[in-house]
Amino acid sequence: MSPHETFMDRCIQLARLGAGWVAPNPMVGAVLVHDGRIIGEGYHKAYGGPHAEVHCLDSVSAADRQLITRSTLYVSLEPCAHFGKTPPCADLNIREGIPRVVVGCRDPFPAVNGKGIEKLKQAGVEVVQGVREEACRALNELFFTAHLFRRPFVSLKWAQSADGFIAGLMGRRMLISGPQAARVTHQLRATRQGILVGTNTALFDDPELTTRHWPGPHPVRLVLDRQLRLPASLHLFNGEQRSIVFNELRSERHFNLEYVRLERMADRDMVPRLLMKLYELGIHSLLVEGGAALLQCFLDSGIWDEAWRFTSRTLHLRKGIPAPLLQGGVFDGSEPLGADQLDRFRRSPDKA
Repeated sequence: MSPHETFMDRCIQLARLGAGWVAPNPMVGAVLVHDGRIIGEGYHKAYGGPHAEVHCLDSVSAADRQLITRSTLYVSLEPCAHFGKTPPCADLNIREGIPRVVVGCRDPFPAVNGKGIEKLKQAGVEVVQGVREEACRALNELFFTAHLFRRPFVSLKWAQSADGFIAGLMGRRMLISGPQAARVTHQLRATRQGILVGTNTALFDDPELTTRHWPGPHPVRLVLDRQLRLPASLHLFNGEQRSIVFNELRSERHFNLEYVRLERMADRDMVPRLLMKLYELGIHSLLVEGGAALLQCFLDSGIWDEAWRFTSRTLHLRKGIPAPLLQGGVFDGSEPLGADQLDRFRRSPDKA
């Protein structure tokens, strides 16, 4: 492994520390190196806060600051070139006199997308591109999906019994998976901006849709309630976190509760239209947790990116609501979780 790859791997390692806290921004790590020695490092810690390059340069000790103008900056994603929540990082690099910048991959966001690299080059900075590019792109798969396809990255998740049922008869709630699966689910929730359920899941399960079993931010709670028949007593409407109700009747907002009207939500275009609206609302990653009909709707549309299927190895329901039928997916690994098994799937690459 080359020194460039070694230092870029450190950038990726640092970047992952921001998982769940920086969305809809990307996770980014930065390392400043002089003569093979790291003299500064940092990562993007929170949405709206300083970017990775700022934290990296701020971490340089007083004794080492004289070395900045003779050092190489490694950054997993192209430095930004526009004023957003913070000033452009490309300008900061130029102002600090950093002579060489090694970039993992370009930023697909239209306000950047090569502009940061070009600004550095025009200022006389040597720019090396494409170091560990595939790994850097994979790091921010959610961010890339949102800006390349103008829709959220879609994760599907469900738990099923050993004989393939997702719930009891008439939607009766069943505790199918165990505590280890619950922790993994809440970890997944913490890295997704929005979590979506259907009307029956909200009604029968009354889920909190939080990350209470894992440290991390709560996702925005989303529910499809076409005719607004859900009672106000549900956890979804307790006002403790942002909730959005997609319906066919009205649009209005009350503090943490928002009603968004989407016409003809029952037609076959529901999934792409819903995803388009979520993108417009700034929700760039989505976890769909049920019920079976809603999950099947996403699977049938072909517009999904990954599926997490938790299967109990001991529970047999014998009757109930069948689990979604997953077709067109590519197996992506499995692992035991107590009495359960987690199987992961990716959408087939030939799907749009």
